[in-house]
Amino acid sequence: MPDSDETGRANGRREITDRDISLTFAKGMSVLKAFDSAQTHLTLPQIARATGLDRAIARRLVLTLVHLGYVKQDDRVFSLTPKILVLAGGFLQGRQFGKAIEPVMRSFSSQISEAISMAMIDGYQAVYVAHAGAKANSVSIGFTVGSKVPLLSSAIGRALVAACSCDVAEELIANAPLEQYTDATDMDRASIAADIAETAKRGYAYVDGQFEAGVAAIAIPVRPDQAEPAAIGVSGDVSRFQEPAARQHIIDTLRECAKVVAGLL
Repeated sequence: MPDSDETGRANGRREITDRDISLTFAKGMSVLKAFDSAQTHLTLPQIARATGLDRAIARRLVLTLVHLGYVKQDDRVFSLTPKILVLAGGFLQGRQFGKAIEPVMRSFSSQISEAISMAMIDGYQAVYVAHAGAKANSVSIGFTVGSKVPLLSSAIGRALVAACSCDVAEELIANAPLEQYTDATDMDRASIAADIAETAKRGYAYVDGQFEAGVAAIAIPVRPDQAEPAAIGVSGDVSRFQEPAARQHIIDTLRECAKVVAGLL
């Protein structure tokens, strides 16, 4: 059994109970999360539906965010402001993504003439935290820092799961959402689990057309000693990865990049 004491600590980490949580703050965060790439401008009824909050509560929360400068109001429509980036600034600057990690990724990107992206796990999704070497012919879905992709249907998501401990990986595979993005999307969790196990064994993930038709991706797990798992990867038209020698060159380059990045996290 884990070591614990009367304060509810287990293995040196205090358990968070419902009594420790500010429900109002949590509801406010749900309002911010209602805005995404598909829903950039929302009315109050739309915010209430997206969050599942009572309309009066949603109104107070969104107007508070307007007052604080994180949300802008234009008549009856609300949208995020650039100030929202301040919330992510501490994380990005603290991990030196722009100062140390992206220059490393850019150096390796030039070796393969492919844009390299880095992601970490956010709940049951992969969120991009760094990007380097963007090209005009990069993937049409237009990933940027802060963009999210599914864990189970993307190469970078599967590489992230493969980088986790066995119990965490099993939980993610069992519970992460599955959506039929294309005709090729694998909806069988057992099959996905087998592919993630193979990813962990061979050291890279390869997904072809499961998240976006005609697009393939290669991703490498990053396992830092003192930080949460990450993954780096490239994606593009499937024809760019079909030649075996070219694909192996990308894999080898990403592996070397992952080793350097792991030492910086």
